[in-house]
Amino acid sequence: MNKRNFLRTGLLMAASAMAAPAARLFAASGNQLIGEPEEIDFVAGNFSLPKLPYDVAALEPHIDKMTMEIHHGRHHNAYVNNLNKVVEGTSYEKMDIDQLVRAVKAKDAAVRNNGGGHYNHSMFWSLLSPKGGGPATGKVGELINQQWGSFDKFKEALTQAGMNRFGSGWAWLCLGAKGKLFICSTPNQDNPLMKNIVKKEAGFPLLGVDVWEHAYYLKYQNKRADYLAAFWNLVNWEEVNKRYEMGA
Repeated sequence: MNKRNFLRTGLLMAASAMAAPAARLFAASGNQLIGEPEEIDFVAGNFSLPKLPYDVAALEPHIDKMTMEIHHGRHHNAYVNNLNKVVEGTSYEKMDIDQLVRAVKAKDAAVRNNGGGHYNHSMFWSLLSPKGGGPATGKVGELINQQWGSFDKFKEALTQAGMNRFGSGWAWLCLGAKGKLFICSTPNQDNPLMKNIVKKEAGFPLLGVDVWEHAYYLKYQNKRADYLAAFWNLVNWEEVNKRYEMGA
């Protein structure tokens, strides 16, 4: 290929890439919506995007403003819109999000993925705070020290759960049977409340950390460990203790 043809081919490829939707990672197959969601037109329904309890730049330097804008305003918003779309005319339509994730069945993949995405992210925003971080406090702090021996050992265990999650998913601190805490991990947008789907991981989530790449890639690229280390500077232990009281 001569220089002129080489340049012409390169320009055509670039133009084609610009014309295609950016990062088309959200695929539709039958009634299943899988993978990363694209932004879609607003769909009215029972579910809505919650406002962040802080400014989009408030979590810097640990989570940057652009990541928050994209993560909340595009990814989470797409889960909400898609959820309103896929529940229309189904038994899930009149449920609140807590009821929905408890009731969803594995065969209802689109509801499972988008309902889990909405629930998980709604909780995640509340568990972060620009004034957060430090060792666990309150009743949760007491239980962590009893069960893991120290906060540092607990922190290491939950971080490892996030590191060991292959691909996309979440790492969780949960309240289980008889008041015991446990750590687990779930794939994609599954969560421990999905009793029809998860088995050993079933419980009430107190703390969750998003380890999808969209949560950290702009700032940390492929360095998930660095993102997880930064996460501990933002944990809102007051909110974690409120969730404990809800689940106890």
